[in-house]
Amino acid sequence: MIIEPKVLNNVCITSHPEGCAKEVLKQIEYIKKQKKVPTVKNALIIGSSGGYGLATRIALAYGAGTSTMGVSLEKEATEKRTATPGFYNNKAFSASCLKDGIKEKSLILDAFLNASKETVVKEAKEFFDGKIDIVIYSLASPVRMDETTDTLYRSVLKPLDKPYIGMGVDFMTETLSEVKVEPANEDELKATVKVMGGEDWGLWTKALLDADLLSDNAINIAYSYIGPEMTKGVYRDGTIGRAKDHLEKTAHELDAIMNSKVKGHAYVSVNKAVVTRASAVIPTIPLYIGILFKVMTAAGSHEGCIEQSYRLLQEKLYSGGDIPLDDNNRIRLDDWEMSDDVQNEVKRLWDTVTPDNLKSIADLSLFRKDYMNLHGFEVSGIDYSKDVAL
Repeated sequence: MIIEPKVLNNVCITSHPEGCAKEVLKQIEYIKKQKKVPTVKNALIIGSSGGYGLATRIALAYGAGTSTMGVSLEKEATEKRTATPGFYNNKAFSASCLKDGIKEKSLILDAFLNASKETVVKEAKEFFDGKIDIVIYSLASPVRMDETTDTLYRSVLKPLDKPYIGMGVDFMTETLSEVKVEPANEDELKATVKVMGGEDWGLWTKALLDADLLSDNAINIAYSYIGPEMTKGVYRDGTIGRAKDHLEKTAHELDAIMNSKVKGHAYVSVNKAVVTRASAVIPTIPLYIGILFKVMTAAGSHEGCIEQSYRLLQEKLYSGGDIPLDDNNRIRLDDWEMSDDVQNEVKRLWDTVTPDNLKSIADLSLFRKDYMNLHGFEVSGIDYSKDVAL
């Protein structure tokens, strides 16, 4: 089949297996060129098929010699539809590890379900030589089934209390527009916290501790984002922000539990803004990222998921000293993004952007390329005119 990108309302609904594989190999090659991280024996990555989850898995496997087990929910291809990007990413990662003699196992499961947790516990006892040294919780699903009430919860990205009015951008056409988002109601807020808060992370931690699968001094990391003042209304001060607040509250609770049981720790790592399948449809975020990327690239401080994941391991978690934390016990990988120099310049450009100067102020071409690369498109060296097997 000849596969072309199909993008509807900034959502790409196709993916290219060869392009996805090449992007995975590109991340692997980056890690191979870096200084090795101190050995980490075993890792479980929940949400391992894309973004920060996949990048951290690659950084551990190829940077620290780690045996990794990944959990993700992906769809295989059909006669009429390509597989999800994560399916092709998993396949490429597994093939590379097999070639390079690195131990890995990838499980296609709905991480929110109790049966999935039971399956992972069983598989982990058979797969790992010893206990798990680090858990990465990086789920990005918009929906969650709560089995206790048989309720399907859907998260929303909305402001609270009052409508949000601000600038938005269509990164495919590079056009600026005004965006208005109505506030969430209580049910929508509750659903968002249920899906994207810390409850499921806590359930995973309990399952692993009850099964005696976490090693002494184990580390348990969940990923989050804060962002700048200009996106607060629809992000950190909105429904997603309440979910992130719950995630951080959960981190404190889990840290105490892990410390008492295995002398371990649980942290939230606040990461840098990157292009994801979700960020493409969040109002104002593509515009902010487009400006941010331009500023950070000029400053030589721009990072993607793989660079951030390597820095997390090398400079934060396994540097040989204490893990650096902020006043709220969080790891700050967004430190370069949120520096005064970067944010002052982003704010200056944000305040001057117009439809006429948009292309000179925001690097939306880089946003678009990163987004298409997530789906295996616009990857250099791929012949998109040829038939490929799904």
